[in-house]
Amino acid sequence: MTIAELKKVYKGKKIFLTGHTGFKGSWMLYLLHHLGADVKGYALAPQRKQDLFNVIQGNSLCTSVIADIRSYKKVEKEIIDFQPDFIFHLAAQPLVRYSYENPLETIEVNALGTANVLEAVKKIKKQCSVILITTDKVYENKEWIYPYRENDRLGGHDPYSMSKACAELVISSFRNSYFNLADIKNHKKGIASARAGNVIGGGDWSTDRLIPDIAKALCAGKPIHIRNPYAMRPWQHVIECIGGYLELGAALKNDPVKFSAAWNFGPTALDNITVEMVLEEFIKAWGKNTSAVKKDKPTVHEAQFLSLDINKTMYELKWAPKYNWKEAAKLTAEWYKAYDKKPASVAPIMTETIQSYFK
Repeated sequence: MTIAELKKVYKGKKIFLTGHTGFKGSWMLYLLHHLGADVKGYALAPQRKQDLFNVIQGNSLCTSVIADIRSYKKVEKEIIDFQPDFIFHLAAQPLVRYSYENPLETIEVNALGTANVLEAVKKIKKQCSVILITTDKVYENKEWIYPYRENDRLGGHDPYSMSKACAELVISSFRNSYFNLADIKNHKKGIASARAGNVIGGGDWSTDRLIPDIAKALCAGKPIHIRNPYAMRPWQHVIECIGGYLELGAALKNDPVKFSAAWNFGPTALDNITVEMVLEEFIKAWGKNTSAVKKDKPTVHEAQFLSLDINKTMYELKWAPKYNWKEAAKLTAEWYKAYDKKPASVAPIMTETIQSYFK
């Protein structure tokens, strides 16, 4: 969809966006503001001065509610008071290694938090399209070469993956129990989940993530530490998946019966490449030569191979990725390089990325 087409859907509409202070949430907020949407964000406070939400002055782009997604009464109040047309649920504990240290928090945030949102949606008396974001890691990973389809078995070796698979079960249960498609005329709710691949892009400063670790090391002139250099992932630029979420939201509003389902968002099969290849391309795009790359041994289990089948999304939703992995790495490196020189320069870069992508 073009910017003009997206504006027809979202301009002036009330969007309840959870996780709006996070990396993906801040990109989503910036894009929704660009589309003229009325956004209420719900999330924890940003953790760092350099977090993207602060860089884009997120407080000026929305009504920002700083609260915990695990607090049902607060979630319910903010949703009911706002009466949204769309809900995009991005709030999550998104880190695999952190989940090993904090499994209960991870389960509460990712599974119970999703249930809190859906329980509150039951109280909305108007039409509402609800898109809940999970992850490509919801599948029972058999470490095989075949890409996972939306109807493949859910699972999760690590607590993070398990918690997101639980969230998918929560979504399915609520859809069947309270938002059954046979009763759509009465409840007027479309409920969809989106499973995205490994997302990269400017503004991610999370701990124990590849791109932030590379960018922080290059900015500081320190050695780059990577784990699992030969692990293969479905890499995609953040603009790809959030654009996909918005297209899914538009389709869900138009035809909630057809699109109330799970959807994979990822790159083509050719863009499932290794951690080491992404690292090399990022350094090349950055323009600095460095030999100080240290390959650390992983301390916890992390999948070596993961791939998504996006055929359903391509043929039914008519969404397809536009950037290959090299373009995604280049765009990401350029963002961090610009931020390193002048943080205020990255907002215009994001605007340019949005305009270019949605031509």
